[in-house]
Amino acid sequence: MVIRMRHTRSHTANRRSHHALKAPNLAVCKNCGSQHRPHHMCLDCGFYNGRIVLDLAAKKKDREARIQAKRDARKGQESTEEAPAQTPATV
Repeated sequence: MVIRMRHTRSHTANRRSHHALKAPNLAVCKNCGSQHRPHHMCLDCGFYNGRIVLDLAAKKKDREARIQAKRDARKGQESTEEAPAQTPATV
């Protein structure tokens, strides 16, 4: 099929002028002062509209405990396993 009317570069650019990305609007948390999305809880402290929605400090403590338990388990496995003998690389 043959194009009947060609769109010039300027016409194409005019059409695409609305395709630019915009910076998101951010609100300031009243509790900690960090920025967050409006009408959403603060991801740093867990507060929304002056009240706590999610206790992020407790979640962080639980996560650190799980990570420490995994590290301890790995150390226990490494001490029981013997390291394989390494062979020198030939050149």
